[in-house]
Amino acid sequence: MPFLEARSLSKTYRNAEVPVPVLNDLELTVERGEMLAIVGPSGIGKSTLLHLLGGLDRPDTGTIRVADAEVSSMSNDELARFRNRNVGFVFQFHHLLPEFTATENVAMPGWIGRFDRDDALNKASALLAELGLEGRARHFPNQLSGGEQQRVAIARALLVDPLLFLADEPTGNLDLETSERVFDLMRECHVKRGLTSVIVTHNRDLAARCDRVFEMSAGVRG
Repeated sequence: MPFLEARSLSKTYRNAEVPVPVLNDLELTVERGEMLAIVGPSGIGKSTLLHLLGGLDRPDTGTIRVADAEVSSMSNDELARFRNRNVGFVFQFHHLLPEFTATENVAMPGWIGRFDRDDALNKASALLAELGLEGRARHFPNQLSGGEQQRVAIARALLVDPLLFLADEPTGNLDLETSERVFDLMRECHVKRGLTSVIVTHNRDLAARCDRVFEMSAGVRG
């Protein structure tokens, strides 16, 4: 049985009462331990799909299962707990909180999940050191480079030891050399921790270095 399974997913957004179909009867499976790249033209629904898989949004129709949990049937409270405990997100824009240090930003999911404050900080410090940022732990986001900010975001995503690691254009705002380093780091973390990872990217070279590429295009279910 696949680790992640999405069946007959459909999603339509309504802007000013005008329906905008994004996904239509999409099918996707991801095996445990796999790193999957999702590619396709802008506006095809790649980010929407990632948000559905991680429980940030709900499909209009269809089902999503992660491990033994049927995500699509959860209540809002159950979904929030599932995201906090089982899913690590990295976005194109790092979404670090400017008034908190790198360590505090990484510890934030633990505090939200009601971990012991010091335990969360200690684990955050260890993750930053692992990602080569031990000298930047007390710095605020505006004191970090773009690549450093994204490494902090990766550490934050890993704090809860997620079952599922989701990244939406994680190198989209970085130069080529920094993109390569950040991707190498994600791949290293994926292998070391035995993650199941889904990466949305426009970079076909990086996508080719994943275990499998899932191509989205208009009129194709996947």
